[in-house]
Amino acid sequence: MSPPGRPKGECRRAQPEGAPATARPQRPARFPVALERVHGGERAAPTDLQRPQRPLQHAALEAARHSAPSGLGLDSAAVRERMVGRLRAQGLGCEPVLQALSSVERHRFVDSALANQAYEDTSLPIGSGQTISKPSVIARMLSLLMDSARAREQGDLGRVLEIGTGCGYQAALLCRMARTVISIERLKALHDKARENLVERPGDLRLVYGDGRLGHAPRAPYDHVIAAAGGDELPAAWLDQLAMGGRLVAPMHDAARGGQVLLVVDRQPEGWVRQWHDAVHFVPLKSGAA
Repeated sequence: MSPPGRPKGECRRAQPEGAPATARPQRPARFPVALERVHGGERAAPTDLQRPQRPLQHAALEAARHSAPSGLGLDSAAVRERMVGRLRAQGLGCEPVLQALSSVERHRFVDSALANQAYEDTSLPIGSGQTISKPSVIARMLSLLMDSARAREQGDLGRVLEIGTGCGYQAALLCRMARTVISIERLKALHDKARENLVERPGDLRLVYGDGRLGHAPRAPYDHVIAAAGGDELPAAWLDQLAMGGRLVAPMHDAARGGQVLLVVDRQPEGWVRQWHDAVHFVPLKSGAA
């Protein structure tokens, strides 16, 4: 049951960065013989020695596949700095974005089999038919948010709505640049994965499982909205939940430009101001939760 006052479907980050890791509960000791219920009475359940064992090599490979990679030098800040240096050379000059990229370990958000590619400028699969975007594309979108008048006045992104949590990497970056981040994911498997990945991330972060096309009205209005999926038109809820003076950045299909491009929308007293930017390729925007 959700605590009073918190919108249903949300989960707050359980442990701030720097807090001591919570000790895992010890598994109860196994006794040689246990009883299991059967039709007509009880019988002795098989002991661990009687159960068929998986080959040790296979078990070790499975454990390694799901554990965080080590011994690869990926924990080193120098690895992230090389990625940031390449983005600087490409013209990225937004310091808050560069600092966030320097501090968040991207390899912890992808499968360990792909960890060696984590700091290359490439998108990678994260399951459920979705991908983690290229660092250069994420950096470009975050820079467009930081360029807004509201961000310049506040010095940060304020309250941000993220559509499409994915594996949680961009949400972790946003936590370094905003005071509050509300992130929505429509795919339960990815929502659960992001919860695991973000349990030790800093900032005021709430993860919501639901239909991203509807935004998240209980926490509106938002200073900034950013989307990781694109369609033919912006959902009305995103615009309605954007604060006056706020900015939205989302990939949208534009036939005149021959495909998907980044759309920037500023909400001004005189109306909506739209700007079209770089060509991109994001997964389609879908409705409903799955």
